[in-house]
Amino acid sequence: MLGKEIAEKTKELRQLRGEELQGLDLEELKHLEKLLEGGLNRVTQTKDELFFKEISILKRKEVELMEENQQLKEKMGNSPHVVQPTVAQQGLGQPSECNGHAWRSYSSDISLRLGLPYPN
Repeated sequence: MLGKEIAEKTKELRQLRGEELQGLDLEELKHLEKLLEGGLNRVTQTKDELFFKEISILKRKEVELMEENQQLKEKMGNSPHVVQPTVAQQGLGQPSECNGHAWRSYSSDISLRLGLPYPN
């Protein structure tokens, strides 16, 4: 009796995976389709809940980072050792990958001049 139940449940699982459908009539196929749709709806709902939860966590993290950023800006504004950007740093030589704020806070006396050498 237990072996028969196992065989029946195994067959049902195969049918839920889309296997062994040959012997099913239209009503059985409709029933199977309803089962699958119900399961898919539950999976989609659970997935959506997880997405919304993740979005909520990321929004809280965004607020925390914005607050921290504001505190750091205020701290830097009160600092007497703030480095002002040089003319070369403000010019056309800014790499496109650099964040504008990070580039302006970078300070260096090193420069590079490109061109042909002057003849002696």
